[in-house]
Amino acid sequence: MQRRTFLATAPAALLAQQPAAAVRPTLCLFSKHAAKLNYVDLAKYCKQVGFGGVDLTVRPGGHVLPERVTDDLPVALAAIEAAGLKVPMITTGLTNPKAPETTATLRKAGELKIPFYKLGYWRYATAKDGTVDLDRKLAEVQNALSGFAALSRLYNICGGMHNHSGSYVGAPVWDTWQMIQYLDANYMGYYFDPAHATAEGGAWTWSASLELALRRLKMVAVKDFYWEKREGKWRMRWCPLGQGMVDWPAMLKRLALAKFSGPLTLHVEYETPDELKANAEDFATLKRLVDAAWA
Repeated sequence: MQRRTFLATAPAALLAQQPAAAVRPTLCLFSKHAAKLNYVDLAKYCKQVGFGGVDLTVRPGGHVLPERVTDDLPVALAAIEAAGLKVPMITTGLTNPKAPETTATLRKAGELKIPFYKLGYWRYATAKDGTVDLDRKLAEVQNALSGFAALSRLYNICGGMHNHSGSYVGAPVWDTWQMIQYLDANYMGYYFDPAHATAEGGAWTWSASLELALRRLKMVAVKDFYWEKREGKWRMRWCPLGQGMVDWPAMLKRLALAKFSGPLTLHVEYETPDELKANAEDFATLKRLVDAAWA
């Protein structure tokens, strides 16, 4: 090869050898924290702050009401996409696969090619003697999840169980795995919440829970907290991102290593006089953390 030819072709050859840039997760705002904004203003606000998408509430009291989902979800999606944003997931309160609103929501979301939805909640019931019938509740919820997985396959959308701390089914993370491990991973998985996992698992067990969830991780909730003693009881105190107990640098590094590319949805659950300002401040923190993890 002549020197001139080599110099002309070498840069292209070197570029071709570089690894492809990792696909980053979409940073979304949980629309609960901009509940007073209509679809157009919600989209404008999220775009201005820097979000790449919206986790849209499709539940009672949400941006889209379940009884209006067929008509209103396309309108909301069009307004958000017009601003150059995505709707990679919706948050629902669905717990009954046979309910009319379940079929309507999943059918319409599937038609609109929304990839993921968050399920509603089930609770473990504690008897008067303090015992909990785990097997009975797990069998009940597993039956429901099987129905949701079948509907998800029919409408080409994927559901996610949220590990809300407390008496909620899914809080331990292992119980969700016990119920979904034999369901199709394309249609049922985890909506993992590191804050609630830290509340349940303390200093280290959250990482074991994450490893389990990574087997079929679909969505991740972003929020922070610390324990505070109030009225004689220890309670979770929600706080600005990065000021609490959740080891977000370690968490995000693990997600980057796993090549997670689903939605990271920001929650601002703490009390604040200006929720929209708090959203923007926490987004800036999240953006820095993600940039560092994916660097």
